[in-house]
Amino acid sequence: MKKRITEKTILAEVLRIEGSKEILEKYNVPCLFCPFALLEANNLTLGQIAEMYELNLSGLLKELNQLKKKK
Repeated sequence: MKKRITEKTILAEVLRIEGSKEILEKYNVPCLFCPFALLEANNLTLGQIAEMYELNLSGLLKELNQLKKKK
């Protein structure tokens, strides 16, 4: 995954990046490890999740892209 992470990036793509779960937890992305969330991860974008749970999307994207640059 070379492209930048955006609000249109599917959660499942982000979860493949080592260290991303810690950032997602920091921003209170819920239920990262429950079975139902794993099904939704293949369909929901970061933008949709941020809107549903009123998360700081710009901060989340910034940290995820910084992490990705290090990998």
